[in-house]
Parts: sequence; structure tokens; C-alpha cells
Amino acid sequence: MSDAAVVCRELGCGEAVDALGKSHFGSGSGPIWMDDVDCSGSESRLKNCRSPVWVKHDCNETHNSGVICSGARLVLGSRCSERVEVLHGESWVTVCDADFDQQGAEVVCRELGCGSPVKVLGAAAFGRGEGQVWSEVLQCRGNKSQTHFCPKSSSLKHNCSHDNDVGLVCAGVLLVNGSRCSGRVEVLHGESWFTVCDADFNQQDAEVVCRELGCGSPVEILGAAAFGRGEGPVWSEELQCRGNESQIHFCPKSSSLKHNCSHDNDVGLVCSGSSLASHEGGVRLSGGMECEGEVEVFFRQEWRRVLLDSWSESEASVVCRQLGCGSVLNISSSSSSSPEHSYMCVTGFNCSGSEAHLRNCSSSQAVNCSSTEQLYITCSGYSFIRLVGSGGDCAGRLEVFHSGSWGTVSDELWDIEDAQLVCRQLQCGVALSAPVPVPARFGSGTGPIWLNEVECEGNEASLWNCRYQLCGEDECGHKDDVGVVCSGTVC
Repeated sequence: MSDAAVVCRELGCGEAVDALGKSHFGSGSGPIWMDDVDCSGSESRLKNCRSPVWVKHDCNETHNSGVICSGARLVLGSRCSERVEVLHGESWVTVCDADFDQQGAEVVCRELGCGSPVKVLGAAAFGRGEGQVWSEVLQCRGNKSQTHFCPKSSSLKHNCSHDNDVGLVCAGVLLVNGSRCSGRVEVLHGESWFTVCDADFNQQDAEVVCRELGCGSPVEILGAAAFGRGEGPVWSEELQCRGNESQIHFCPKSSSLKHNCSHDNDVGLVCSGSSLASHEGGVRLSGGMECEGEVEVFFRQEWRRVLLDSWSESEASVVCRQLGCGSVLNISSSSSSSPEHSYMCVTGFNCSGSEAHLRNCSSSQAVNCSSTEQLYITCSGYSFIRLVGSGGDCAGRLEVFHSGSWGTVSDELWDIEDAQLVCRQLQCGVALSAPVPVPARFGSGTGPIWLNEVECEGNEASLWNCRYQLCGEDECGHKDDVGVVCSGTVC
């Protein structure tokens, strides 16, 4: 159940109801990636849990794991506006409108990560369900995190059928055609969902939308129907949110007379809770070698080529650093091996060369391009761990490269054996002390804290072969960054 809890949290699906084995939902296909998963239950991602080396296992497809998240779902409408169904045993049952009140609605909306209830609708407003109608009454107090935890009582006073199936509208705003926390913005007005004009939507509006949907903070506002053209009406009012409202419903509105918008202007939004947010500004080198190849940047949901005339050695240095590939050796051009991408380019990057990530450089923009010339760079090679902050290579704050960026290591469980391995891996002799108090000696790090509870035996070939945990959100702080001093240090 601890493992299942992490899966449900990562998917934005409430809490775990059941953890099922023996391919309860059928056998999968393809590789089996993880085995002997050991989560504490507090991790934000499954990949942060302890597990032996990926792909190594002694299982077959008859041992595939399954998970049931939450005890409620919304069916037949949009993600936060649908018919209510409750898990009872292994079956989903509809709920009678006479047995469902405002407090029950608050729990369902909270459980599904859909903000607060806007409207409870009876008489099968979202269509008649199938199967069983629930014979119990939810007696939620409104503060429960899940319908599974609400008291129930037998419903003896009502003779309900699917004509009485209850429906629920939670958030007054949705993100459509993307993921849970990214997509085209649609706002509930009366009984209809409206798209929003990109000229009438700003940063303050985005703050409210992401907050209402439990999706963190806004990362990028995208115009020109980036998530596809909507259907139905385009909203004729302009949102004037201050940014601190809990729901879009509470934002002031004014008539928008200056814009003549169509679905070509539908606005989209990426919140920090979206998987797209972590990819924005990502870079890759295509062509078969991880530290040499044609440059592509993930920009506005697409992998795009880079215009050669907008690139210099400073930008190339950032790319090599971001990929953990050392320093830049060469910048050249080649004929594109991906002609299908020839019309999608990005330009405008302006880096000093010291940035850790391409997204830290000045803003870029997408342009149409037809050139078949592809930017090609060659980096010096791999460098998956480093010591920084001392002016030399053999002492400093320990940083490791993971998931496309450099991050620090927590000093939890860190000892001399761990430090010895770092010094040996960097060819810096032996460790002189461990742990070194980082804030006093080498300064606190910034960005992600990747590793926690590192436990090396001392004979490993690399730090990545030791036992460790990946730090989840809010689990580690930079005040605990570890430092290492090796005998190869020049004082």
C-alpha cells in the first residue's frame, strides 16, 4: 500500500485504495522495469523509491502489479464535471441524488484534485449510468480526504434508479487536451464550457487556474491554440484576476470589446504540476552518441531544431554542461537527418555560458524555418559527479548529474566510505574528511537535491552503484548539502 500510495499521488488520483498483484488487470507487454520496489509512502515519484537496478528482475508478465486509486470517480463529462460513481468492492456504482449533499461533493472534488464544488446536479444530468445504484448514503463531514473514509448508512427512504444518478461540477475551470495540469483553458459559464482568448489571459489569471486545479504555479502561457482548437463558444469577457483568488469564479470580469477572437486564439496553460513543465528547455543531441550530435530543444511541447545563426559557443557550453557531457569541443553544421522537423525551429537563446540549464538563458521564440542545415555540437565527454566551490577539482560541494541537470547530495548517512569512493572516482586520491560542513566551506547549492541516504561499501566503481534514495519534494534542504575534500587538493 505504501508503493501504491506513491503511484496514486504521482498520477494525481487521490489516495490508494488497493494494491493488487498477480496481473489482476491483465498481463502487460514489453520490458518489466522495476522489481522489489520499496517505498516509504511519502515519495513524490515512484522513481524516488528504493529499487534494485532497473530491468533486473526474476518475474514474468503474470506478476504485473495493479493499483486502485481513490474511492470515487466522475464519468461521462469532462475531468472535473461528470456523473459521480463510487467504488464498492470491485464494482463502480452510481449515487442517488437524494443521498448526496454539499459535504459529499466537497470530499469528491478534493479527492480528485478538482478544487471545490461549483454545482451538484440531479436527475441524471450527465446521463444514466449502468449496473448497480448504491444503496448507501454518504455521510461525509467535508474534511475527509477521500470518500472511502466517509461514514455510510443504509438508504431506506429512497427508491432510486439511474434516472436519479447524481452529477457534480467541481472546478469552474479545466485544462483540456493535455495532461492533468496542462492543456487548453476552458471556463464554466452558466451551463456551458467556454474557451478563453489568449489576448484576455495573463499571469495573474494563470496563477488562479493552477491553484484551483491543485497544479502548483504557472510555468508557461501558450496562445494560438497550442493545445488544439476548442469547440463551442469563445468567452467574450476578460478575466481580471489579482492572482490571490482561490477560484476563477471569484475573479472580476469585464467585457472584452477590443478583441475579435476565434478558436485559433484559444489559450493554453502549463502548470508546474504537469510533466511537460519538467521537459521545457530540455535539450538532446540526436544521431546516436549522447555527447555528440544534432541539437534539438524541447520548446512549447515540441522538439525543435535550432537556427545555426542564433547559436554561439556560450550556448553550446550550456548544452554540454546540462547534459553532463563536459565542455564544448566543436560547433558545426550538418544536413538534417530529421527533415520532418524542418519547419519547427527555435531561436533567440542568449547565454553567458555559465548557466546550468538552457532555460536559464534569455527567452527564446519559435520561428518557421526551411533550412536543412542542422546545428551539430561535440562535447568533451561525460562527467556525472563533480566537486565545486573551492576553485579546484578535488575539493568542494558534491554535485551529481541526473535527469538533465546538476544537483547536490544530502549528508544524511554520509560517511568516510562514501567520500573515499567520490575521491577515487574523480582520480583525486583519498578522502581527508567527511562530511564537510558545506555552508561554511563551499557554499550551499541551488536547484535540485538529487541523492539522500547514500550508503557505499567502498568497493563500487561509481557513486551510482551505491545504495541511495532520490530526494522527493520537501524531503531535503540545501543546508544539508555534503562536501568532500580529497588528498589531491592543492591548498
